[in-house]
Amino acid sequence: MATELPVKLRVFSLNCWGLRFFSRHCSERYEMIADLLQRENHDIALLQEVWSERDFLFLKGKLSKSHPNTYYFRSGMVGSGLAVFSKHTIQDALLHQYSLNGQPYMVRHGDWFGGKAVGLVVLNVTGLRVNVYVTHLHAEYSRAEDEYLAHRILQSWELLQFIRHTWSEADVLVLGGDLNVHPEDLGNRLLRAYTALRDCYTHTHMFHGCEDGHTLIADNQFIRKEDLIPFEKGIRIDYILIKGSGSVNIKCVSMCTTKGSVPAKPFPYSDHESLSVELNLQYLDGSTTETGRTVL
Repeated sequence: MATELPVKLRVFSLNCWGLRFFSRHCSERYEMIADLLQRENHDIALLQEVWSERDFLFLKGKLSKSHPNTYYFRSGMVGSGLAVFSKHTIQDALLHQYSLNGQPYMVRHGDWFGGKAVGLVVLNVTGLRVNVYVTHLHAEYSRAEDEYLAHRILQSWELLQFIRHTWSEADVLVLGGDLNVHPEDLGNRLLRAYTALRDCYTHTHMFHGCEDGHTLIADNQFIRKEDLIPFEKGIRIDYILIKGSGSVNIKCVSMCTTKGSVPAKPFPYSDHESLSVELNLQYLDGSTTETGRTVL
């Protein structure tokens, strides 16, 4: 029987910092993000903080040819901010809004109004069922006096439970987003321990980007250096995590991040750095997909 190359899947994730009238250069940055996604031609783009449906519709129009399948998750008073753009057919979608998410009287923080959540889209990728999750957990405004620690831990627990209760028929799982937790924080360890999801940064064969995979860095002009104290070099709070089923293996071949500045542009895409990964999907037993192609 003739063999074929493994299925390749390129995934992009970015917190867009898209709060109009508060986030600087919002319209111009959405133009830049749309141009980036058209140029890089990822299979899946997972976006957070697309707070305005107007901005989602702008991106949908710009990406209608490169990413014709889209989903915008509505939640809370101003929306969850979560959006998915895909080359592959979206077969189903589901949203879970976190039960604990800040306080309404903390207007300057705003998390409560956003209705933080996890969204799921089910994709058909050459006959494989791929569950793609996108999420954004509550922000950590102070490492030393973290009044929202319990909120993020509960959100992490609800996130892992949502994944565990929706993955049974999936061949592959991909989770991307701004988790607002450091790699060894309790919420992150719970998530990985109870789902067996693997962090692409620690499991990739090749990495290019910020030191230690940081996604909030001092070299980004939108970041105030005092916000990184006591981690002046940067912090890693944005992730892409992956898992295969019993019959399908998934490997992260390469991963990269942006590094603050954008060539020939006056400002970065966002106050966060974007993540891009290239994944290989392989059947462990050499069986065929529903389309009849052999994947080894």
